[in-house]
Amino acid sequence: MTFLFKTGSFWLAALLSSAAGLSAQEIRPPVPGSSVPAAPAVSLAPPALAPDPTRLAKISQLGEVPDWNTLAAYNQTLTREEFETAWKSIYSAEGGLPPPFEITPSAVMVPTGDPTKPMVRIEFRTGATSPAKRQQFSWRSTRDLPPLKGRPPLSDLHIALDPGHIGGPWARMEERFLSFKPGESIQEGDLSLLTAQVLKERLMALGAVVTLVRDKPEPVTELRPPDFQDVALKTLIEAGVPKPLPTYEGVAGDAKILTVQWQTEKLFYRVSEIHARANKVNRQIKPDLVVCLHFNAESWGPSEAPQFSPQNHLHVLVNGCYAAVELEQADTRHEMFSRLFQRVHEEEIPLAAAVADGLADTTRLTPYVYTTPNARHAGKNPYVYARNLLANRLYQCPVVYLEPYVMNHEESYRRLLVGHFVGRTLIGGRLTTSAIEDYVRGVVQGLVSHYQSQRRSS
Repeated sequence: MTFLFKTGSFWLAALLSSAAGLSAQEIRPPVPGSSVPAAPAVSLAPPALAPDPTRLAKISQLGEVPDWNTLAAYNQTLTREEFETAWKSIYSAEGGLPPPFEITPSAVMVPTGDPTKPMVRIEFRTGATSPAKRQQFSWRSTRDLPPLKGRPPLSDLHIALDPGHIGGPWARMEERFLSFKPGESIQEGDLSLLTAQVLKERLMALGAVVTLVRDKPEPVTELRPPDFQDVALKTLIEAGVPKPLPTYEGVAGDAKILTVQWQTEKLFYRVSEIHARANKVNRQIKPDLVVCLHFNAESWGPSEAPQFSPQNHLHVLVNGCYAAVELEQADTRHEMFSRLFQRVHEEEIPLAAAVADGLADTTRLTPYVYTTPNARHAGKNPYVYARNLLANRLYQCPVVYLEPYVMNHEESYRRLLVGHFVGRTLIGGRLTTSAIEDYVRGVVQGLVSHYQSQRRSS
């Protein structure tokens, strides 16, 4: 039996992410029952900001120094009340420390970390001032789409489908491989690609223009793990590991996180891959909406003897819930402000709620409940959370990020092994539908419901 899926010690990953500038939001807690060494008493609460301005000049792993001049385009676009409402209800972490920016009566003052231009001022719109003309972004909101005039409900809408992870020969490295018996396995990257291929045809039939961000079980990035040797070594040294092991061969449990090999692989499939997809989305595809397709998993015990989980659930993510330590990164801070002032949340949350309702109807899954501080409810739908992930932050348009099914729930596992089919077939002694078909129908139902109810008809 082999089960390699979403492993990683939260405390070790948090330590390394702090040193490397990687968002701690990308890390899952350790798996209960796995062979993880006892964690030291490390506080995960974000530290208070130091007065040293260089602290706000950090760049996330593989990120770029932002062009702060672009924020000038958002002058007079939001009132102070609109800004504070979005910040407090979506973009801030619940109960978080004061942010690394200042809200004045007339503007928000954003530190850049650049000593030559230490502060950027974004002016609020006052009640007596007419709203500034909406900036021409690459994406169109629901209200900006042409009227339907009797055409199919998704006409003119450009949707990018982003099949999560890579799959194929990369699945074991990604830790997205699950097998309970020799000769059978499921891989998240392959399942998400199959889902995207089926979904694309359904959405096109409803009038949408659909582009796959990844259309085969291969990386979008042209880089490979050996390209990140220097960055990985520097990350480990800065995290307090002066002489890290070069490989994790023979290393047990989550101690492999402290090896150069694990760090280079993570930089390849988690960071470089998402940056490459973001470049493709932002510079080539330029969609109105990205739908990120994923499958979830729960704790499984020792990797050599995986156990089925009794849990099976669904949740949908939008961008938000930035930790204070993440906003110390200059590029992350810039990206958050760009999304907030573009009012991306006003498009994402209703879309996410509609798709969540569709998926809840077709899959009959219960809502996942976060017990960690890296997510918060967004709106009133119990399935929808705000969370700061690399994909839903870097893609410069609304992003709806889907996490249905627990892959190591026995019924889900058996259904996913069969793949996609229409109708019902005998699985585990009873007639059942395809999990992928239910996934696709839920997304279609949610998107059609949203655009039919919110879009201009004439």
